[in-house]
Amino acid sequence: MPMRDSALVLGIETSCDETGVALVRATPEASELLVDAVASSVDEHARFGGIIPEIASRAHLESFVPTLERALAEADVALADVDAIAVTAGPGLVGPLTVGAAAAKALAVALDRPLYGVNHVIGHAVVDELVHGLFPDRCMALVVSGGHTSLLLVEDAVTGVTELGHTLDDAAGEAFDKVGRLLGLPYPGGPHIDRLAREGDPTAIRFPRGLTAAKDQARHAADFSFSGLKTAVARWVEARQDAGEELPLADVAASFAASVADVLTAKTIAACRRHDVGTLVVGGGFSANSQLRDLLAQRCAEAGIELRIPPIRYCTDNGAMIAALGAAVVRRGLPASPLDLAVDSSMPLTQVLV
Repeated sequence: MPMRDSALVLGIETSCDETGVALVRATPEASELLVDAVASSVDEHARFGGIIPEIASRAHLESFVPTLERALAEADVALADVDAIAVTAGPGLVGPLTVGAAAAKALAVALDRPLYGVNHVIGHAVVDELVHGLFPDRCMALVVSGGHTSLLLVEDAVTGVTELGHTLDDAAGEAFDKVGRLLGLPYPGGPHIDRLAREGDPTAIRFPRGLTAAKDQARHAADFSFSGLKTAVARWVEARQDAGEELPLADVAASFAASVADVLTAKTIAACRRHDVGTLVVGGGFSANSQLRDLLAQRCAEAGIELRIPPIRYCTDNGAMIAALGAAVVRRGLPASPLDLAVDSSMPLTQVLV
């Protein structure tokens, strides 16, 4: 689709438990968010302690049309005004992804508009273009969420993404949910640990920092591992419980959160220095974590690196991130995806567009 003076891009996100629909006005110089409507099914999963794909898929089926109608009404535009449709093609849960892709294909056919199947994780980074403007020619992106912890060198948001490292086991957000369950906190554990940690002493317990030893630098300088940290917290808690001691929940939360933030920031700043990058973009649900934000701000300032983190409302899954990535694709005049595009639950991060 050739880029005209402007294009109205509809973004559809259904990779997990949020049904997101957004509209972005794209011009050659900027991306402007008109509306971001979200319907979440997280409360339906809370009693199971995690996401149930079948429940999420059913929730998307029920929520999509009302969410689309709400977005159009709030933006005061007609469906016929849409110039292009972007939808999450992966990674994510197959059932939810399929619901969104089917809806996007139907709209593309009915409206005779180009369809773009895009990468959910890259969207978590590119959503920042709605807040701080288009990316510089070269930047680093740290995407941290419940399912992903990835370090990306971005030389072009659509055609030049290189994955430098990723989590070898638990993602940061996943580790928070598991430790939250261990401490008896409600699901999802991340926000509850974050609140508790603000009341505790982050130096009270020295939990391990995964893959930071000298021996790990050659092969895993940009990789992450939080499974061992989770196990260390479990053993520490079990030892206190066996001794009949009261658990200092706030101190455990603060010390655990400090370990995660330390590893994420240290490895990311080191990668920026290795690749001579002066701008860091951070996205994903876990980027809402206050300890991580504070430490990133401190260490980026010390290293002379510009830090770009969007407001918290853009951090969790939403249609705005997909519309923003769709706008980036349209701006570059790339060919549309085929109408028979298949969703990919493990879509590689080097593949931005199907």
